[in-house]
Amino acid sequence: MAPTSPFPAAGPATTARTAASPSGDRSVIVLPIDPGLTCLRGLSPRRLRFEVEYGLERGTTANSFLFDAGITSTGQAVPPVLVHPPGASFAAPYLEALAALIPAEASLKVIVGHVNPNRVALLRRLAEQWPGLMLVASNAGARLLNDLWSQSKPGSGAAGSGPEAEAPLPPLPPIDVVKQEVSRELGGGHRLTLIPVPTPRWPGALVAFEESTGLLMSGKFFSAHICSDTFAEANPSSTEEDRRYYYDCLIAPMARPVEGIVDRLDELPIRTIAPGHGPAIATSWRSLLADYRRWGDQQGRAGLTVGLLYASAYGNTAAIADALAQGVARSGVRVESLNCEFSSSDQLIAAIRSSDALLIGSPTLGGHAPTPIVSALGTVLAEGDRDKPVGVFGSFGWSGEAIDLLESKLRDGGFRFAFEPIRVKFSPDGATLRTLEETGIALGRQLQTEQRRSQRRSTTGGLDESRSNPALLALGRVVGSLCVVTTRKGEGDGALAGAMVASWVSQASFSPPGFTVAVARDRAVESLLHVGDDFALNVLAAGRETGPMRQFLQPFPPGANRFVGLDLESSPGGQPVLPEALAWLEATVKQRMECGDHWLLYAEVSHGGLLDPAATTAVHQRRSGGTY
Repeated sequence: MAPTSPFPAAGPATTARTAASPSGDRSVIVLPIDPGLTCLRGLSPRRLRFEVEYGLERGTTANSFLFDAGITSTGQAVPPVLVHPPGASFAAPYLEALAALIPAEASLKVIVGHVNPNRVALLRRLAEQWPGLMLVASNAGARLLNDLWSQSKPGSGAAGSGPEAEAPLPPLPPIDVVKQEVSRELGGGHRLTLIPVPTPRWPGALVAFEESTGLLMSGKFFSAHICSDTFAEANPSSTEEDRRYYYDCLIAPMARPVEGIVDRLDELPIRTIAPGHGPAIATSWRSLLADYRRWGDQQGRAGLTVGLLYASAYGNTAAIADALAQGVARSGVRVESLNCEFSSSDQLIAAIRSSDALLIGSPTLGGHAPTPIVSALGTVLAEGDRDKPVGVFGSFGWSGEAIDLLESKLRDGGFRFAFEPIRVKFSPDGATLRTLEETGIALGRQLQTEQRRSQRRSTTGGLDESRSNPALLALGRVVGSLCVVTTRKGEGDGALAGAMVASWVSQASFSPPGFTVAVARDRAVESLLHVGDDFALNVLAAGRETGPMRQFLQPFPPGANRFVGLDLESSPGGQPVLPEALAWLEATVKQRMECGDHWLLYAEVSHGGLLDPAATTAVHQRRSGGTY
């Protein structure tokens, strides 16, 4: 039997102390969770950033852990040790909370489990406030710290003029480099094991495991973006959808290396997993490890692969890569992600040769592409198959020469492009991220269409299984009503909308009134239909279904408005209603169940209306259960 967690499954261990940002939208609570061990949790109830990983819009938390100063068993004094500090987004309340726990004259060791410009900005603040600071990082993490310490994000003003630019940066503190797994004794009977776990997305990743409590401080792994002031989740179902969404956004493109990381972590005597974002997993961590393996297996079984090669100086190009990767993966195509700054030439060559399409992305730094991208481009030109599609993307501040370079060299090299080069100034916003996802979906569908054509050409005299399998023929006789799902999320220029024709619809409950609808994983609208999202189900009338079906079955380019030219009405909750429909229902998604290549959504009805009592419902007759 697995050991039980010493931490509560729900609710803070004690009354938490709170520090808030001046604007009040972010705060930090202090949760004592074991003698000599404290969790400092940053809370952001609103969407923190526009990256695709925050798409569920449930806020987030940033978890860090402080071990008190003490004496080891050999009598050696150990300073306070801070594990996984957050980014600068939480700087004001975080520094206030930390200052109440550690005097400024004290030495402080900081375990840096993830390195990006936002984290480095907070580390600089820590170095100013605690001059005796020492950093602990993996080999790749130390390299990133050296590269980023004196850099400022474009548009921040730190590298230009003004008071912020005039403030000198503190010197980079000494770095204790963890080149391989190592254990360190702390005060109070605690022992910390540090494990480098590099991935393409997080090359400097370092996780920490405390032996006496069985607490795995996993950083980016096993996270979920949920704003919660309780230390641990109430039950597995309360965070299941959020953790799966986070996996699909960030982990799926690097499923292969993450599988090895999960295997190593599973060998530890874990009792609780405390990730960098979201509540801890105290009672179901084994199930979560199994989920990571199962989700990775789904990626591995895909018959097609898209290679995703990129570098990202400030995280913006990585955000574009994440959105493209999520769209590709939703189409059922595997993504192999490689960070060119930390990948060997052998890894690049293997990815290029094994991929059915290649996407390559770069920031523009000083009017140029980073050296690792230039090197990767040369490898693509030398090893790439001209019959396979490519795509180019990148972010820039004032120009975009790196994107121009990638495009011109690949076009001159005879490659065909799957889509026009994607150029994003600074950070992608919500609408751009959605367009990027749809671009990834379109690429995945294109590859699958080409594969099916190739298979048909190579098969002579064979029968389509969907037309010959008796079970599929019988399944096709299950009749569904023809409907159009419409949804709108957000307001103003940032509003997102989507629609799809649905025929797999059925009433599911009387009280409360509810129904189910199946949504294919590669439908663009699927990303707007998570638990808590509202939508309208427009039931079409027999004899009048042709117009709506023609509108919503046509292929839309990525980012296109599905409702252009339509005279829509609105439900009480602001969802789009088709006036020519027979009836409409406004509903809220309450549950989602993964069913093969579809999601089955259960929604509870809040409003509805019968627009034409004399009409009958249009139904969808199919020849086979193998196709729509």
